[in-house]
Amino acid sequence: MHDQRILVTPRSLTEGPHPEIERLRQRGIEIVYSSPGKQPDEAELISLVPEITGWLAGVEPVSPAVIQAAPALKVISRNGTGIDNLPMAILQQRGIDVRKADGANAQGVAELAIAMMFAALRHIPLTDNGLKHGAWPRKRGLEMRGRCLGVIGCGAVGGQVARLAAALGVDVLGFDPARPETGIDPARFQWASREDIYRKADMISLHCPPAPGGMALINADVFEIFNKGMILINTARPGLVDETALVDALEKGIVSTYCIDVFETEPPVHPGLACRPDVIATSHIGGYTAESVDRATQMAIANLLDSLGIDNE
Repeated sequence: MHDQRILVTPRSLTEGPHPEIERLRQRGIEIVYSSPGKQPDEAELISLVPEITGWLAGVEPVSPAVIQAAPALKVISRNGTGIDNLPMAILQQRGIDVRKADGANAQGVAELAIAMMFAALRHIPLTDNGLKHGAWPRKRGLEMRGRCLGVIGCGAVGGQVARLAAALGVDVLGFDPARPETGIDPARFQWASREDIYRKADMISLHCPPAPGGMALINADVFEIFNKGMILINTARPGLVDETALVDALEKGIVSTYCIDVFETEPPVHPGLACRPDVIATSHIGGYTAESVDRATQMAIANLLDSLGIDNE
């Protein structure tokens, strides 16, 4: 038996108990869930954390006040890769482990990015919506083969996006300071500067962390460089794109379609950006597949138990 109390807050795991988590109960570990299917706010987190030793966390913002209210906390294990929602300075000061499920969601997020490209190129949401309202819209589309895709950030997710796109006959330009091995035929993939990508690409998919200081990576100056009719895909972080400059770029036709899966406030304010006909919006479902949830949960639990010194039986 273990004197451990684990908090579980990812929406994908609170809406219905995951068997991998429930199995921990059989080992004498107490499991505490936040409100089902919702992102907990600061007040709820403060009420839940006082006696927890481990935390399987999602993308909910975590303030220093929450950590201060958790004197027994030893580890935060993310069921994804992003940690910009965590107050890293106070966590490091307290010696609290922060673990990530690297690559667990990569396939799911990459497939969503590719699906968004198809949806934008073939005007699928517009056509579907028209038919549902009794119309017969027929807007000429574009084929994927022969397009130029820029991938900003070629880690687990971005690298897979590049591989899938190249397999579809897309010419891929990649930017990543680390330049990891992609395994893509050089005839289909080249490393490039961000500026070259901005100037040459027909589509750009973002798979990078926030810029230092939280500045938007894609801002008004960048939009001025884009080819007219750009398809911009963001399944990474909402702050990567300056929304005010984006709306202006959409109005001018510089960006033909913005595809977005992540929002500063989730769910976003309605009506808002997601209501525009030139925006394809999804409700943070990139890693929300049965396979990705299972992989991420298993990895997050293994990391959690490791930091708590418990064998992963």
